[in-house]
Amino acid sequence: MDLATLVGLIGAMALIILSMLMSGDLGMFVNAPSLVIVVGGTMFAVMAKYGLGQFLGAVKVAGKSFKSKLPDPNELIDEIVSLADEARKGGLLSLEGKEVSSDFLQKGIQLLVDGHDPDVVKGILNKEKNQAIERHSVGASIFKAMADVAPAMGMIGTLIGLVAMLANMDDPKAIGPAMAVALLTTLYGAVIANAMCSPIGDKLTLRAAEEAMIKSLVIDALLAIQGGQNPRVIDSMLRNYLPEGKRGVEDA
Repeated sequence: MDLATLVGLIGAMALIILSMLMSGDLGMFVNAPSLVIVVGGTMFAVMAKYGLGQFLGAVKVAGKSFKSKLPDPNELIDEIVSLADEARKGGLLSLEGKEVSSDFLQKGIQLLVDGHDPDVVKGILNKEKNQAIERHSVGASIFKAMADVAPAMGMIGTLIGLVAMLANMDDPKAIGPAMAVALLTTLYGAVIANAMCSPIGDKLTLRAAEEAMIKSLVIDALLAIQGGQNPRVIDSMLRNYLPEGKRGVEDA
């Protein structure tokens, strides 16, 4: 579980709700017409920009990104170097049935054991990497689109509330509810955009970049193992993927 995202989203919403409670009754911040305009309007407007499958898949992609944890790069490199050492001593067939921490690495090892050419191995793994990045990219773009549309829907709701208020100036009882719609739609749009959709969209973009780096590292490692390179050379090559302060033994 990605604790930073979970704590961040819950913390932001908790502080907003707390400020509402400190301002008075929480019920005065709940307005059904405002929710319908902002939530419903945002979802349908964004859905119109994408396919239904892409729209529904964005929630699934977001859920997986927050639940799943990418391998630690240093630990992954150590594991790959160990595999490279075994392959150099016993050949690629010695890796058959070897349990590893990553499904992507496992698939690559199986391709090596099956004797596929390097170009075939690289092509298959690159295609899977690109498909994973695309899923994250589409999910991120959908949540960012929601972050853009929600405030606009809030503004539409504000205008609707103002029109209703001005049309009923002779009825003092109608002014309050109309003003509530006008103000709360703006509030809902801002909260949905800035406390929910924008952070999720940015996190999916970050997760796509992290996953692309991990998969690129694995592809380079497998091709090096297949080429029979020295495990120490492989270790040095792979640690170039890491920031200088996180290169483990190479920093010593």
